[in-house]
Amino acid sequence: MGFTAIKFLLLVVALGVSVNAEVEFFFHSPSDSDVLHDLDIEIGHTSAVVLQANSVFTKDTNLSFVYEKSKSTHSDKLSYDLSSPTVKDGVTTWRLTMHAHNPGYVTFTLQAVNGSTHNYSTEESYIRVQLYHSQAINVVSQVIGWIYFVAWSISFYPQIYINFRRKSVIGLNFDFLLLNVLGFLCYSVYNISLFWIPTVQREYHQAHPHDVIPVEVNDVVFALHAFFITCVTIGQTAIYERGTQKVSKICIGIASLAVLAIFIFIILAAVPSVATFNWLSMVYGFSYVKLGITIIKYMPQAWMNYRRKSTVGWSIGNILLDFTGGTGSILQMLLLAYNFNDWASIFTNPAKFWLGALSILFDILFMVQHYILYRNRLEDYERI
Repeated sequence: MGFTAIKFLLLVVALGVSVNAEVEFFFHSPSDSDVLHDLDIEIGHTSAVVLQANSVFTKDTNLSFVYEKSKSTHSDKLSYDLSSPTVKDGVTTWRLTMHAHNPGYVTFTLQAVNGSTHNYSTEESYIRVQLYHSQAINVVSQVIGWIYFVAWSISFYPQIYINFRRKSVIGLNFDFLLLNVLGFLCYSVYNISLFWIPTVQREYHQAHPHDVIPVEVNDVVFALHAFFITCVTIGQTAIYERGTQKVSKICIGIASLAVLAIFIFIILAAVPSVATFNWLSMVYGFSYVKLGITIIKYMPQAWMNYRRKSTVGWSIGNILLDFTGGTGSILQMLLLAYNFNDWASIFTNPAKFWLGALSILFDILFMVQHYILYRNRLEDYERI
């Protein structure tokens, strides 16, 4: 075969690759070229984004967008103006001006490219748009979020200090400690799995396309810290005076059922034949165990205080900080629900809502016991 024929074949192959190559679309901000998937716009304001394709498109190309999850081409929350395409160095760009009309959440997605012979991918061409009433409310919500994060994080230390000062754990219910450490173990697994493990993250994105994984680094830090510091408190029960206190048979039975459920979740996720139960399902199972434990974990301590007619040995500092954290958590949810007109989120995130609500209810009970019912009780060592 001659040299000219070889060049001709290479040209044909190159053209074939060029024609069949998949063109990628993605959004970015006008100021940089990083892929953009999240955008916040205050009601009554506009925001500009750039849609870019790594190939040449003409003005005859018609782009079609939808607002997920309704798949509608129109939305009462968001509208846009699309500019004509510009081409430079083989790259085509369009400028979109987004107009925010009503609060809420919208996933804005490129659905189709009409009038083009290119093979194209729209997998990365979406933006999660958050439309809100006021930026000031967002700032207040973030401040409250850090306040309740700090309050909940340090709420463990007053109990450790009072145990150390008294050199005694009499008055601190051991059932509460066992349930608490098991609950935070499950919560740690839940957060670590969603934050760090690629398999779980991939299954989450398959189940919830374009959604953000609902776990951040502070969630992981809080869960691990809570588990560790609860272990420290349990360690104090081994070295300080404890009287006749021990874990009840009822609590051992409940904890055993929780551990059995955890092992069942792991086995179901590990067996390939159980297609409907994957690793993400296992992670959700851990969160349900945590929620169940939270519902009952304060009951043994409240009953113990009632039976002793005393709160001596049970730190009120722990309760006050826990009350601050629970109140802050609920208040933040209410602020966000108003700002984004998303009241359903309060009930679609039941774990966070009930964690806060149950904490508040039991904290009020403990404060009534400490400051009203048993406020004149001196420290003693009744039989318990």
